[in-house]
Order: sequence, then C-alpha cells, then structure tokens
Amino acid sequence: REIAAGRPGLITHVGMNTFVDPENEGGKISTTTKEDLVEAVEMGGKRWLWYKAFPIDVGLIRGTRADRFGNIGVDQEALIGEILPIASAVHNSGGIVIAQVREIEDKPLHPYAVRVPGILVDYVLKADPDHHWQTFGEYFNPDYVSPATSSEPVKPLPLSARKVIARRVLREIQPDSVANLGIGMPESVAVVAAEEGLEDTFTVAVESGPIGGVAAGGLSFGASRFPQAIVDQPSQFDFIDGGGLDIAVLGAAEIDAEGNVNVSKFSGRFVGVGGFVNITQNAKRLVFCGTFTAGGLKEMIGDGKITIEQEGRIKKFVSRLQQRSFSASLANRRKQPVLYITERAVFRLSENGPVLIEIAPGIDLQRDVLDQMEFTPAVEGPAVMSEELFR
Repeated sequence: REIAAGRPGLITHVGMNTFVDPENEGGKISTTTKEDLVEAVEMGGKRWLWYKAFPIDVGLIRGTRADRFGNIGVDQEALIGEILPIASAVHNSGGIVIAQVREIEDKPLHPYAVRVPGILVDYVLKADPDHHWQTFGEYFNPDYVSPATSSEPVKPLPLSARKVIARRVLREIQPDSVANLGIGMPESVAVVAAEEGLEDTFTVAVESGPIGGVAAGGLSFGASRFPQAIVDQPSQFDFIDGGGLDIAVLGAAEIDAEGNVNVSKFSGRFVGVGGFVNITQNAKRLVFCGTFTAGGLKEMIGDGKITIEQEGRIKKFVSRLQQRSFSASLANRRKQPVLYITERAVFRLSENGPVLIEIAPGIDLQRDVLDQMEFTPAVEGPAVMSEELFR
C-alpha cells in the first residue's frame, strides 16, 4: 500500500523491542544484509519504526476468474490476500503484473465482483486445472467460500496434551470476544470449541482475512470453514494493529526468564513470524500455548491426571532465546495480560517474568516442572488444574 501510493514506507509501532527493531537485529537474518531495512524515527515525541519502501519489478497474483478486460475476481478463492496492493505497487513502480486464474470469461465481471481492475494487470494466465489449488493442502473445499453451516458432527480430538491445552485455553476466551488463533497448537482450540458447542460464543478473526466460522489448520491454515466474511489481508491487519482483537492464542517455541517468546528462529532454521508480532503487540489479552518440552515427549493422560512417560529432550523454558519475537517488557508497559499454558503447568506474566500459578494433577512440581526449566520462576500456590481437562 505504501509503495503503491508513493510514500516513503510504513511508519508503525509494530516490531519494537523484537528482532525487527534496529536496536536488536533490525530484521537482518544473516550477515549478507548490510543496509538498514528498518529505521527508528521520532514523531510527536514518540519512537516509531520506519519500514522503507522499495520498487517492485514483478507482481504475481491469483484469482478465480478474469474477464476480457483483465479484471480479476476471487469468488472461489479461500483468501483475498493483498492482491490489489501488490498490483498497484508493481504497476506504479513500472513493473509487470501477472495474474493466474482458473477461468477466463468473455462476459464482463460484475463491478462489485472485481478485486483487481484490468488497468493494473499486464498478463493473465489460465492455470492448468490441476495446478490452481485453493490452499496448500486442498484443491477445492466449498466450505471455505460458503455462508452455509455444516450439519456434520465435529470429529473429536483424541485425549492428548493438545486437547488438554486447547480445553484450558478455551476457558480464557470470554463470550462475544473476537479472537485470533495461531498456527500449530492454537488451531486445536477451534476444534475443541466446536466439539463442545461453543464455536458460536466467540468470533475468530484470522490474520489472512476470514472472520467467523471455524479456522482451518495444517496446510489449509489461513482459511476458515463457513466464514461470515472474508476481507482483504491489509484491512485485517489494520483491525489487528489498531487493537481490535480481544484475545490472541499463539504458539511458543521458547520462553525466557523475562517472559519473552521466540517463534521465528530455532533448530538452526529461520521460519519467520507471519503476523505474530502484529498480533502479540496489539491484542488486548495474550495466551501462549504448547507442550512443556519437545522432542520425544511421551505422556499418559486420563482419569483426571497426567503422567510423564518420557520427558522431551528439548527444553522450551530457556535462559536465553535464539531470537526475540515477543517482548515481555513491552507487554508489561502496556499492562497487557499474558498467560503461558502448557499441559502440565500454567504461568502468568509479571513485572519480573513468568509466575507459576497452576499445576496439573499427577505432576511432580520439582521433577516435572522446575527441573525441566533453565530458570527458576516465582511460584504462586500453585493451584491444581481442573481434573475435567484430563478426562
């Protein structure tokens, strides 16, 4: 959007105190990058981050159909994405816009059905029918573009750490909330909510654009079954960045003694953050979730308790993060409530870092919790997690 409008870039609060901040890594993920990609600026007596604009030579976008004028419609796409800003930015940079579609029609599209006008499109490619998948995991699922509701019963998740965590997280989502559920472990919250008949008590807003419905997981993450609306991704991020989310539930690869979280760089790989920084810095409440350890973890869950059969070899509560994706100090300055929920313990963020407030039935506090952390947290109580979660 900023490139399309000829502005110098995006000036925002999003990214401060994370690896994107020039006081930290400045978004440079290798020594190859020498130029400053992000610059800190002062406006109105406040510090902001300036993400600099740059020209784009080629834009690749996709839609469902194009008409003879090159107008692009998206009626069978799971997402709108940012296809209009891309096309505008590339066109105004003097570049080439290529649109992939499933169908080319001679009849003009209805004006309200056009998401990218033909004046911005240089080439239209009709894809091979087998090569225009709706998501990474599904060729076409009508549920992603249907307003109907399904009468099919939800397939229950097996009783596992994933289900225990989802059940505990669900207790933090208040009725009538607008919630965001991240990829991975948080995906299960939508399934458990539907399983328990609670899916209509709150609304899920996915950062890619869908609002309402049941968020899809796995390789179809980003889509939603039976959404109430699908907006373009930039508009969804305006809503997120402005503080529209009541609660966000996200995963965590590492958590340190201050409560900072890493999701972007671990196990020798940089996997990126997606919308994680935008969401965590602006949601009114935060829940990070995941198993307490990883890598070979085996647990027995049932009869209202949990037993560790084989401990994971990878500790997730660490003394030092490989990269900071979430800033606990910034959350504390904003007085943002934060919880860390695992299958065996629950922590809340305090001014001094994570505080242990709940422990699962069947868990030994010293052996199964404190000995599996690289730092010693403060302890309140702790209370015992409800046995209902483990049945």
